[in-house]
Amino acid sequence: MKVFMEQKNFRRRPSRGQNATKRNQPGNFRANEGRKAVSRDPLPTGPFAEMGIDPRINANIAAMGLNAPTPIQERGIPSIVDGRDVLGLAQTGTGKTAAFGLPMLTRLIKFGKKPDPKTCRALILAPTRELATQIATNIDAYAEGTPIRSFRVVGGASINVQTDRLSRGVDVLIATPGRLMDLIERRAISLEATNYLVLDEADQMLDIGFIHTLRKIAKMLPRERQTLMFSATMPKLMSELSETYLTDPVKVAVNPPGQAAKKIEQGVHFVTQGDKASLLAEYMSKHTGELAMVFGRTKHGCEKLTKLLDKWGFAVAAIHGNKSQGQRERALQAFRAGETKVLVATDVAARGLDIPDVAHVYNYDLPNVPENYVHRIGRTARAGREGRAVAFCAPAEVAELRAIERAMKAPIPVIGGEVPAAAPSAARKGRGRGKPMDAGGNKRPARRPSRRPRSQQAGSNPVS
Repeated sequence: MKVFMEQKNFRRRPSRGQNATKRNQPGNFRANEGRKAVSRDPLPTGPFAEMGIDPRINANIAAMGLNAPTPIQERGIPSIVDGRDVLGLAQTGTGKTAAFGLPMLTRLIKFGKKPDPKTCRALILAPTRELATQIATNIDAYAEGTPIRSFRVVGGASINVQTDRLSRGVDVLIATPGRLMDLIERRAISLEATNYLVLDEADQMLDIGFIHTLRKIAKMLPRERQTLMFSATMPKLMSELSETYLTDPVKVAVNPPGQAAKKIEQGVHFVTQGDKASLLAEYMSKHTGELAMVFGRTKHGCEKLTKLLDKWGFAVAAIHGNKSQGQRERALQAFRAGETKVLVATDVAARGLDIPDVAHVYNYDLPNVPENYVHRIGRTARAGREGRAVAFCAPAEVAELRAIERAMKAPIPVIGGEVPAAAPSAARKGRGRGKPMDAGGNKRPARRPSRRPRSQQAGSNPVS
């Protein structure tokens, strides 16, 4: 196609040396390591100061342009400053990190002394490496110029480097549950002195199987602590988890589950699976200078699409579970800097990435969990900007599309392609997971197809 040839003039590859310094290596990521590179005059006025936020932190967020609290911040911060447990229900992109980070740092500053070795005063748990990194970056910015020391630990980075750093103790530890348990088993960190606990995107931690790990961690924490739990949805298992962690919590709910940001222009384009790549190229050729995120369902599919787009001349990078932590961070850094214009990702990047310049989100494959659609398109229209989200729907994905529309309680406008007359086989909704049904609707065990020719299979009658 002609459109593919036209991409060559804007292709840019990220520099190999962009993340080569020791400080920026994945195993050595530090948030605010007691640095005082920026010393701002305390700001004792403004809406955040009126809610009890420390003047030094208030000065930092004012410099970041945070002058007015979002609904989750306005309703959650006063209770957190007062020491109450909080259960927050809000979508990504609503300002949850500031909602728990600002009051938590305000309370930590009052300690006035360094933490003990191998301890942390505050623990923030996040389901993915990308979200943990985003939280650590924000905590770093909020605490700039204060004595607060924080550190991020995730899988894929050197556990020996992490163990060495934790030996000196930290004020704030941002971690994924799996790597935290690895460090606890090595006796690199103790939670006996942890006074503050934050569970961010708790529903996603349950979705990816961290429930047993979270139960173990709960037993290691002191009973006298403040716990903050934030979630985008409220499944039944969340109720059990909240009872385990929270004591008489204040419930704060904003942006009902399934509701997308109002500034996102949505649309669905019906297309066959085989034509999706060329259609994606057509769309992206219309905004070659803008950042776009493309979401696929599988790691293999994302990698295959990335190579195809690269061959066609797009400046593209990928993030998925088969990438090392270093590869993920280099891809994100190049994308933030605009060195790559397209980021192809699985749902590991559906939450937590805060890149204001993302103008377009493409759902190359529709998610099989309806709520993930809202999280995906939430990567655009951030920081008060507008954004566009386009979903590609193949005939086999109509059921997923209808499930997304039911979750959102609104139809997605059709912007291209022919609308299928009806969803594929209605039996697809009623059958068990991966288990075929016979004509009478009774479940029968799936049989692995034989690799032998049909005429050689036992019990088969050769065609006469």
